Amino acid sequence: MTSKFPAQLHAQKTFAKLGRLLPDAERQRPHIIHLVSEPVTYRHDTDRELSFRQESNFFYLTGCNVPGSSVLAVDYGSGSGVQLHLFIPREDPLETMWSPPPPTLQAATDMLDAHSIKYTDDFLSTLTTIVAQCPDALIHTLPATPQFPSLSKNFASNFGGSTTSAYLLSALHLARLIKTPYEIELIRKANAISSRAHEVIMRVLGKDAKGLILGQEEGVVMPDQWRIEKEAEAEAIFVASCRREGSNHQAYLPICASAQRASTLHYCCNDREFAWGPFVPQNDTNGDLPHTNGTNEINGVSKKTFIPQVLLLDAGCEWNNYASDITRTTPIGNGGKFTKEAREIYSLVLKMQNDSIDALKPGVHWDNIHLECHKTLVKRFLELGIFKGNEDEVLRSGVSAAFFPHGLGHSLGLDVHDVPSASKPDEKFNMTIPEESRQNPEFYRYLRLRLPLEAGMVLTVEPGVYFSPHLLAPVRSSPYINQDVLAKYESVGGVRIEDVLLITENSSENLTTVGKDVDWIEKVCSGKL
Repeated sequence: MTSKFPAQLHAQKTFAKLGRLLPDAERQRPHIIHLVSEPVTYRHDTDRELSFRQESNFFYLTGCNVPGSSVLAVDYGSGSGVQLHLFIPREDPLETMWSPPPPTLQAATDMLDAHSIKYTDDFLSTLTTIVAQCPDALIHTLPATPQFPSLSKNFASNFGGSTTSAYLLSALHLARLIKTPYEIELIRKANAISSRAHEVIMRVLGKDAKGLILGQEEGVVMPDQWRIEKEAEAEAIFVASCRREGSNHQAYLPICASAQRASTLHYCCNDREFAWGPFVPQNDTNGDLPHTNGTNEINGVSKKTFIPQVLLLDAGCEWNNYASDITRTTPIGNGGKFTKEAREIYSLVLKMQNDSIDALKPGVHWDNIHLECHKTLVKRFLELGIFKGNEDEVLRSGVSAAFFPHGLGHSLGLDVHDVPSASKPDEKFNMTIPEESRQNPEFYRYLRLRLPLEAGMVLTVEPGVYFSPHLLAPVRSSPYINQDVLAKYESVGGVRIEDVLLITENSSENLTTVGKDVDWIEKVCSGKL
């Protein structure tokens, strides 16, 4: 991708959304947007820099990753167009020996899409000139941004216009909800890198299951000798794979949850070893472990045995600040194959996801797709014997929310849980929820997206089924649950499958490329593929 980040197009979209939000009396005024970038931050009470990541709204309007910058976006009204004035810090010779300098004005001009690029000490004079041209301008800032940190008291007191933080955040979120083609390509790249990193995890597990990774000698352990025996090791290899392909940031803290910890939705501790079983003789009747000698050794080296369990890995990197968000649930132990119960739950979640993806198209309300997942869960749990009773009664009871408590997915873009203020119903725009949604309010309590779908939206589809002691405690006495059958499945912990989808003009496109079918995952995780 060689073209510049389309900052001026994004500014035009934002001003258009501002026009929808403003009172009629304010729409004809000139409007100025003032945003400041994320500063360099430091660890508590020290001079140690923390990892820098640009503030999402500032990046959306500028494409600029330079700390300590600011921007003025100006809409003079009357169809005269939009201007972007970007301000970056000058190089400080005392700082350059510690940290890379900011770009020169020429370098920034070559990289960024702005009407003018100046140094930050030119900010006040530029704003003064703009305001002189449109003294009745309304200046918009974000609610959490200090009002004009670089303005003098004299300027503020003489400014004849007004300032407000009531509209800008909503306008930015509405603009960011529908992605431009440039943004979609950045998200596609992030998902391609993350998809490969997920497959790396599966193949390292499969290499171990096949018996190709032996005991590690003391000293340096090379990457081709790496094993995954702990949640932290899965996280480390995932992040290393992304960094190797040029991604500098994860979009969120990776979730690497093994065994029953997979029932905790945002388990970010990643600090436990996988569950180990006793040493037992390994059967080689299927030829799965060609190096075994019929005992618990491979080539004379003792091999640990995992208790059959799952690893739920929810992780995704960023590419130029745009996110990915992918979850795969893979088998550990048992020769790289799911147990009977885990396979049944995995197949159920996969059906929930595939059916949801098939239903994606503009005009379909997200609530309706979410509800169909609950219907699928209830029907299958009745077939497995976990639920009992009449299908409609079980659905109306809401008991399935104890097993699928979260939303089906969310908008994704510059943030992994993107544009929250634009993702829920808003009476100002007649964004209502379907009547059927009102019948089971507990199903929708944690939804981050509750809108009709539109072309250009990017969202996740991530159904899951969990056996959480915390969530199951209130329904232990439910007449719709067969507790004896449920007990057979609780050791599964949890299963989630998540892909990133682009809503197209007539359907959708899956931007996640790593496999998820049962046969493919078992072959990879057992080392057969």
